[in-house]
Amino acid sequence: MTAAVFGLCIAVAPLSAGTSNSLMDLSTDGKLLACSNRDSGSVTIVDLATLKVTHEIPVGHHPEGVTFVGDSHRVAVAVYDDDIVRLLDADAGKEVARREVFDEPYGVVASPDGKRLFVTLDYPGQLLALDATSLEIQETWDVGKFVRGLAIDAKTESLFVTEYYTGILKQVSISDGKVVAEWVGGSPDNLARQVSLHPERPKAYIPHQRSEVTNPHGTGAIFPYISIVDLDKPSPETPGRRKRKQMDALRGTYVVANPWELALSPDGTRLYVLFSGTNEMYVCRVLDDNYRELSYEALVSLGSNPRAIKVSGDGSRYYVYNALDFEVVAYDAQTNQPVGAVKVCESPLSDEMLEGKKLFYLAKQPMVGLRWISCSSCHPDGQPDGRTWQQPEGLRNTQSLAGMAWTHPIHWSADRDEVQDFEHTIRSPLMAGRGLIRGPVSPSLGPPNGGRSAALDAMALYSNSHTVPLSPHAKEGLSESALRGQELFLSKEVGCSKCHSGPFFTDSQPGLPETFRMHDVGTGKDDPSEKIGPTFDTPSLLGIYRTAPYLHHGKATTLEEVLTTLNPQDQHGRTQHLSPEQVKDLVSFLKSLPYEDPVLKARQAGLKQVQK
Repeated sequence: MTAAVFGLCIAVAPLSAGTSNSLMDLSTDGKLLACSNRDSGSVTIVDLATLKVTHEIPVGHHPEGVTFVGDSHRVAVAVYDDDIVRLLDADAGKEVARREVFDEPYGVVASPDGKRLFVTLDYPGQLLALDATSLEIQETWDVGKFVRGLAIDAKTESLFVTEYYTGILKQVSISDGKVVAEWVGGSPDNLARQVSLHPERPKAYIPHQRSEVTNPHGTGAIFPYISIVDLDKPSPETPGRRKRKQMDALRGTYVVANPWELALSPDGTRLYVLFSGTNEMYVCRVLDDNYRELSYEALVSLGSNPRAIKVSGDGSRYYVYNALDFEVVAYDAQTNQPVGAVKVCESPLSDEMLEGKKLFYLAKQPMVGLRWISCSSCHPDGQPDGRTWQQPEGLRNTQSLAGMAWTHPIHWSADRDEVQDFEHTIRSPLMAGRGLIRGPVSPSLGPPNGGRSAALDAMALYSNSHTVPLSPHAKEGLSESALRGQELFLSKEVGCSKCHSGPFFTDSQPGLPETFRMHDVGTGKDDPSEKIGPTFDTPSLLGIYRTAPYLHHGKATTLEEVLTTLNPQDQHGRTQHLSPEQVKDLVSFLKSLPYEDPVLKARQAGLKQVQK
């Protein structure tokens, strides 16, 4: 269908912009679409009458949530890695205001009158209230841990936020920021980055996965879920207050993976949910039965890595953002057929990097045989999932991929010296893929698997591309407490820097297996299921302020525990003689890492990184 014909079908019904966090939003008048492009660092404005780009506005590193402000054509965007909220004029294609925030702004919504903005800070788990014109921060509320999802309900004057790693939903009063209710799911609930509210009924819908950490197999590790929460039943004693709908059982035994975002039709009769791993979408009928809640209506095949969906004000169209096609596709809501598409930006990635990223997010062959899981199920955007998994070799805490190119070997057990060795994981019972190499795979730590498959090398290139942002705790330099902690860290009496050395604060560096430095820090006997210890690879300390739990077995929930209760024999540095004040200073220093660019320091020191 041509853009001119498509233009006759645009939404004209009233639409409330910015009620639920998303990478996309539609203006209230139905004329414009705003799309946040994480890879290109821009926000694109699309004219829906012509389905053409009017502006692509650079905003910074890794923008996430975007919203139109009230009835206006102003757009607010949360720039995750730059710690900035920007206000854009969508008509003029320029920035009109900006505000630095503490760290990791993710979701953003606007009050219906367009006077206030609300923003979640993934770290440290705060909710901000900002003036929608000046972006002055009016309130800062501590509401949980790692909050991402955000929705606003004008009827109850409430905000609803989700904790990313736990899936917990919290109701927050707009007037004073107090948490007035919360709904806790099961302990495996994980990666809840969004929440949407039913337009008429007191219901919230949360896309997330369940990470079953005791079963490292493709049929039992990761499950796609939608949690439906009864918002009018805040009492923990009330049955049925939070229900889980297993998406891989919604259409018989058809498996989908990695639910990323969902949207409801304006009349609340349909729910659309995207699966970024299998590149598909379910169209669900919303049931008013408080029991089954959803029924299957249609399956729609999408493009690469779908991450956002919005429905037009009259419900006749919906728009899907395929993030790794860099394209928004418009669909007819009656037929679920595409009626137009627009390229929102050019790919900023090389062809090889783009291929590798697509493979990393893919939960289908050749990466995955049973469709439940992808690399991104545990390492979305290179971050950890906050889980400790029961692996065949023992308990293993998921690590961040940030800085990995400089800190090979890989895994706590240093059992892989190149990302290409993950061909073994691809072919394992966990992923059950046919793999990317033709023929047999070289043993880990044996002859290189790199260079044997262009696709596998591309996946390695992407996996090694993640960088470490500077710590928010060192924006003004090291505090007095952190400076005292740095002195302790570097001292021979404490000895932290003996292993946690160099720009990446680890003695783990690319090289031959016989040069790997493994250490017994006294944790190997803490896990009865351990098969490989007691020596482990030294993890980087960069970004450690946000990567709890700690240690290979994940038994330390805080940095203080790492230094005290879980180091009774002083095998992990000599810390038992430290006073509580000195432990606090040492933690202050650790939370300040990195306080300078580690890549620049590494290059100045002549260190080598893995290229693929």
